[in-house]
Amino acid sequence: MNPFVCDSSGRFVTDVTWIGGELWDVSWENDESSLWRINPETGEVLEQLDMPEGVGVSGLEATGDTFYCGGGRTGKIRAVRRPGR
Repeated sequence: MNPFVCDSSGRFVTDVTWIGGELWDVSWENDESSLWRINPETGEVLEQLDMPEGVGVSGLEATGDTFYCGGGRTGKIRAVRRPGR
């Protein structure tokens, strides 16, 4: 596999995880955070879940359709449900 940039937003990628055969990363910078489903062969963004403004997430683990992320500066753990599943 060739190295690639996982996140086209230019934000810092803070973690990656595999779930159900899919590669996901989480990015956070300033007041913007997103979770990204990535094609592991090409680096193409297949799905993007944006967090509300001011909600920072870092770190990433998942079970089923729920992602568990660090809560950025809050010190909380956030549970993010993947929509439409």
